[in-house]
Amino acid sequence: MTHPNPWRRSHADHPSPLARRQFASDNYSGICPEAWQAMADANCGHAPGYGDDAWTARATDLLRQLFEVDCEVFFTFNGTSANALSLAAICQSYHSIVCHQLAHVETDECGAPEFFSNGTKLLPLPGAQGRVEPDAVAETVLKRTDIHYPKPRVLSVTQSTEMGTVYTLPQLQELHEVTRRYDLRFHMDGARFANAVATLGVAPKEITWKAGVDVLCFGGTKNGMAVGEAIVFFKHDLAHEFAYRCKQSGQLASKMRFLAAPWVGLLQSGAWLKNAQHANRAAARMETGLLAIPGVEFLAPREANACFVRLPVETCEALKARGWRFYTFIGAGGCRLMTSWDTSDEDVDALLKDIRELMATPAVV
Repeated sequence: MTHPNPWRRSHADHPSPLARRQFASDNYSGICPEAWQAMADANCGHAPGYGDDAWTARATDLLRQLFEVDCEVFFTFNGTSANALSLAAICQSYHSIVCHQLAHVETDECGAPEFFSNGTKLLPLPGAQGRVEPDAVAETVLKRTDIHYPKPRVLSVTQSTEMGTVYTLPQLQELHEVTRRYDLRFHMDGARFANAVATLGVAPKEITWKAGVDVLCFGGTKNGMAVGEAIVFFKHDLAHEFAYRCKQSGQLASKMRFLAAPWVGLLQSGAWLKNAQHANRAAARMETGLLAIPGVEFLAPREANACFVRLPVETCEALKARGWRFYTFIGAGGCRLMTSWDTSDEDVDALLKDIRELMATPAVV
């Protein structure tokens, strides 16, 4: 039986606490030691609430150091709030947001960007391997310029993309040229921004504000934190009164230090990048193994910490019967296999072993 309320599940619906690590999402992963220790340190005694504490100030300063620029920083509980509130801050209700048709803001946020912006329309575009193309953005902006059409105001990209690919610096620069030409704001959903940095091997500034990005939603949850995202405005004026949006939407944490402290742990230690590099290496190991299995078709290049492959439907069902969990939201047989900061070589090899066995079996039972 399935419940409309996802929290109404019995104990039997949940795996054992000692269950194997999975590949459905990096949200499945635990808290990395650096984030855990920072939360424990923040738990020693009292501290002012609502962000007026030393941990929040330190996390903000560390993010400014990371991006090598003076920027406005806000912390929220999750990526949906980060994206929705930041987009609402740079749009009016009569504007529109250009994004990829697979973008999280379009497919997986239950209308939150539209809700918090009081009705801003999303204009989804196709694009190979999860990326929007500059020409397609320009064509969409110029499609209608009359007052009866919601005026395009923002380009939103995801880094890394929903297909596990990464925008290169030249690609971002081309998109920035389009945003400059048509007076668009440039928003980046960086739920897996750290993985993109690990792939490209560049300083974070190079693929954000130096490439024209106005606001970044920097993901912490998928990078080893329990919860929390950082919204980074690279233009101060765009963050005008943004704190009020956070408060009104329930994102101003009363004990803000517990959202901020994990950022201190990850940034001071360098774990934010180490974790992403580890996840990417695990996905690269999986890619190598999958490429050696006859019949496995890659749906997109593996560039960060996910492999998108097509497997026979029977193989997918048999893998699930063996206890594996992964998403198949991209069509029959299309699978997303996501690695995380704590994925081990043994985890990857165990999944590959089962795929190899099942793909070699003429009739999967």
